[in-house]
Amino acid sequence: MDQKFVSIIANELGVREFQVLNTITLLKDGGTVPFIARYRKEMTGSLDEVQISAIRDRYERLVELEKRREAILESIREQEKLTPELEKQILAAETMSELEDIYLPYRPKRRTRATIAREKGLEPLAKIVMAQQMIDPWQKAQSFVDPSKDVANAEDALAGARDIIAEWVNESKNGRERVRQLFNRTSEIYSKPVKGKELEGIKYEAYYDWQENLMKAPSHRLLAMLRGENEGYLKVSVEPSQEEALEILDRIFVRGSNDCSGQVKEAVKDSYKRLLQPSMETEFRAIAKERADKEAIRVFAENLRQLLLASPLGQKNVLALDPGFRTGCKIAILDRQGRLVHNETIYPHPPQNEVNKASAKIQNLVKAYKIEAIAIGNGTAGRETENFIKRIPFDTSLVALMVNESGASIYSASDVAREEFPDYDVTVRGAVSIGRRLMDPLSELVKIDPKSIGVGQYQHDVSQPMLQKSLEDVVVSCVNKVGVELNTASKQLLTYVSGVGPVLAARIVDFRDKNGKFENREQLKKVPRLGEKAFEQAAGFLRIRESQNPLDRSSVHPESYPVVVKMAKNLGCSVADLMQSDELRKKINLAEFVTNSIGMPTLTDIMQELAKPGLDPREKFEFFEFDKNVNSMDDVIPGMILPGIVTNITNFGAFVDIGVHQDGLVHVSQLADKFVKDPNQVVKLNQKVMVRVLEVDKERKRIQLSMKNTGV
Repeated sequence: MDQKFVSIIANELGVREFQVLNTITLLKDGGTVPFIARYRKEMTGSLDEVQISAIRDRYERLVELEKRREAILESIREQEKLTPELEKQILAAETMSELEDIYLPYRPKRRTRATIAREKGLEPLAKIVMAQQMIDPWQKAQSFVDPSKDVANAEDALAGARDIIAEWVNESKNGRERVRQLFNRTSEIYSKPVKGKELEGIKYEAYYDWQENLMKAPSHRLLAMLRGENEGYLKVSVEPSQEEALEILDRIFVRGSNDCSGQVKEAVKDSYKRLLQPSMETEFRAIAKERADKEAIRVFAENLRQLLLASPLGQKNVLALDPGFRTGCKIAILDRQGRLVHNETIYPHPPQNEVNKASAKIQNLVKAYKIEAIAIGNGTAGRETENFIKRIPFDTSLVALMVNESGASIYSASDVAREEFPDYDVTVRGAVSIGRRLMDPLSELVKIDPKSIGVGQYQHDVSQPMLQKSLEDVVVSCVNKVGVELNTASKQLLTYVSGVGPVLAARIVDFRDKNGKFENREQLKKVPRLGEKAFEQAAGFLRIRESQNPLDRSSVHPESYPVVVKMAKNLGCSVADLMQSDELRKKINLAEFVTNSIGMPTLTDIMQELAKPGLDPREKFEFFEFDKNVNSMDDVIPGMILPGIVTNITNFGAFVDIGVHQDGLVHVSQLADKFVKDPNQVVKLNQKVMVRVLEVDKERKRIQLSMKNTGV
């Protein structure tokens, strides 16, 4: 490994070199981010998942830079133009843009105006003009006139010479660096409507005459403008002051004020407008787009993390309802393990209005299947179904809850759902998904492409590979943070366990189906092709609650079992006794158990886990209900204070469901009485909040809300 990489990363991220070196070594050896963060703290100096991911990502970019450097060196060698000085410059380049600037004069080109001028033999004239001596350029140009080469007169010759000079200006490393600095400092992004499409693109009206500093533009505005451009409604451009750019280039290339200098000045202007400005605009649009993408993806990833780690209701008998009017409400009865045990359809709403029949059916099902909770999808007819359910008198105590069904239809039609429920249609699968989301959001949501869950901002406009990688990191992090019950987990959930993946997940489920429940973690090694490395990565995150070894129920890694056994032996008790007795644990002197392979960080983690084995890190489930008197936008009146649930968080505010089938927006300026830079610092996804209605626009289906002065 290049020590230079280690030094660069350590310096940039503010960590020590040994932490970077060991982290990269572990990653190269097949270690996953959750595994390294949880079980290799001694090697990494207790780096967390964010730091480990940052090291991984920066290392990958440096490797790409190095590959490009080698390709450039090879290309110039093949051209037999690689001098010791040029090689030194290439090896010293620290960024991709610097590297490409050096390579630009040597890059194989398509046929340009400059190459055509060279073919006409005009490069010697260009060199004479570029020297800017006190000579008459028109007189010199006369000797290059050659009608057979399409150079009819002196002006033709000088025009060709200027084309060559323009290319030199564009390929000047110094010139590009200086103009790049100007772009970085002062470039503006301009947005105007495409002529004739003003009405068609009215949703982009806010950007019909827009201008702001490119590098300071918020990600949501930049992505909105670029989307408008892609859809053909906006014309977007990026440029600093042209006058300032030309002044910079003139200071570099124009020497004196003679006639040759005038030719160079003209070539500089042409070079900037035709070559350098478009090149820099492309570069800085890409830089700004990447920055906006990262910010949008960060927001999406944070929302997804909060959604995946939402409070689970737990193992309950659930009656799930996928509401509908004309097509009825689909019912799915789930047992405590989330298995579908019954399904049917009721029609309590128009046009059928079978209220009494539907009510009796629900009462019978609740009694027959000992239902403990009712999950109601929050889509079409959701509030109406909730009100119908709450009017039913039940003999038993149960809760009826609205469940965010965003993405449930995606699951219903997926290969995963068809494989799980081949004999049921999409409506039944949708109801099952709603019920399971209430019981355990994480286990159910991993079956859906994260982009379809509906908690992102401009997710279709950002870099898809970057988005996919980031969201997968979040899902992996959440699954391993919570831990997975090996004997009940779905193939999809097991896929995200550290070191497993889709192939091994399928083999684990197949082994479980053929051989029955896993008795202990060690039995995992009997799964075909699940080797020592996969076992090392996965075992600590897999739980077996019914195992005879109590450590199999915890996040203590099997590699650390011997030290726990030793602790218990020293105290003359069993491991189970040690886990149950706080008094016994307090007698342990951790320093006595430090070895070359197990240090204090791991021992501290072990003690915390022995105290609360397999503790679910998710918050306790909280009951919530909307205002009973507010069911549609017609019921919403400015000034009302209503309960709501945060459904999405963006850079410009948070969307809150108040139970009227249309989320309201709490603008960032209305989130708190203080200045809020990042909405995620104030609200979390699925958070229960009180909001005040500011404005209702029924025609545009917009509700403006505030969290200020809500009396709570």
